[in-house]
Amino acid sequence: MHKPLRIAALVAACAVAGGALYGAGAATAGQSTANSTHEPYNIGLLVKDIDTYYGTTADAGGVYQASPQSPYAKDLARIDADARRYIDKAARKAHHRGEKPAVVFDIDDTLLLSLDYEKRYNYTYNSATWAAYVNKADRPAVFGSPELVRYAASKGVEVFYNSGLSEAQRSAAVENLKKVGADVNLDADHMFLKDAANPPSYLSGCAAPGAWKCTTVQYKSGTRKHIEEDLGYEIVADFGDQYSDLDGGYTGRTYKLPNPTYFVS
Repeated sequence: MHKPLRIAALVAACAVAGGALYGAGAATAGQSTANSTHEPYNIGLLVKDIDTYYGTTADAGGVYQASPQSPYAKDLARIDADARRYIDKAARKAHHRGEKPAVVFDIDDTLLLSLDYEKRYNYTYNSATWAAYVNKADRPAVFGSPELVRYAASKGVEVFYNSGLSEAQRSAAVENLKKVGADVNLDADHMFLKDAANPPSYLSGCAAPGAWKCTTVQYKSGTRKHIEEDLGYEIVADFGDQYSDLDGGYTGRTYKLPNPTYFVS
């Protein structure tokens, strides 16, 4: 995962303070960064708004956690409730038609919460500190998401993961997902990660060995196309915290999870 637009995202995220703007719907709704000659929203105030939104507190070990009573948690609960209803309906319809239904989940800030990293490094990104953080395999769950993974599986829906994490981070991702209870289909046939050294043939339009040129949308939509056209599944729902997780087609219904801390184009 790379996060080149963190400060711009902080400005763009100021709308969070005004209410819950996230939920189920088309990814094309999008977000744009500020582009104005007027003074932007004050970053110091915005950080306070973000802390209020997450209910951010440091636990006994000094790790920043989101509150289960926070506006963030309440937004997630609404999304999860809608997603469960939809998955149940879509699964029954797909099985009746003889199709193989599937759902796709992003990982970072869709299943595993990175709030502690964001707070600790003041909403900046460094590949070395990020890799060390991921490799600790100790991120908490995004509220409700592991349960949603298990719910989809219980309805006979195949679970896939489509993440910007690198192939080198696979073992840490698997370990962390197991810790939070998202222990469903954590094999290489279901968890797709970026492999810049040896990209899959279905991404040949934008990636060659050692020459990765895929945008996030190209990578993620290309992977979903592979799941549908090559593996034979019908994706009924796609979950991500970035619009770039969801754009590009082959999605079924899209669910944008809240994340006011960074923006990935």
